[in-house]
Amino acid sequence: MQPDNGLCMSDFQVKRIILPSGKAVEIVYLQSAPGAPATSDENLVAAALELCPECDGELVHPTAWHELSPGRWEIERRCPECEWESTGVHGEADVQRYDALLNEGTDSLIEHVEQLAHDNMAAEIERFVAALRDDHITPFDF
Repeated sequence: MQPDNGLCMSDFQVKRIILPSGKAVEIVYLQSAPGAPATSDENLVAAALELCPECDGELVHPTAWHELSPGRWEIERRCPECEWESTGVHGEADVQRYDALLNEGTDSLIEHVEQLAHDNMAAEIERFVAALRDDHITPFDF
């Protein structure tokens, strides 16, 4: 069951990758509505949302979020380095910048996972070829 946060399925984009183990990982990107109005509410927190105010870590990630009103988002965030947690209300511009950073980070992780899977498979193939060449594999192995 999905939380009722005023968003419809068209507000999301899903990127799916298949790991070498066969497991599928789906990454959900939140898409902002085109022409969403910006807000000038003075009560909004303006901050670099990816930075931890406690340990200066750069890995702060959202654990939950919902739109309070057009251009105002309540976001729960957590730092994996020091376990800092916070909930705050943020404006559309800050949320869009944060979302872009999170998407870049996700894309980078996907690239690293794919490269690691490729490197592991290449090494496994090299070991198998060497075992075949050196007669370490016999019909009894099957």
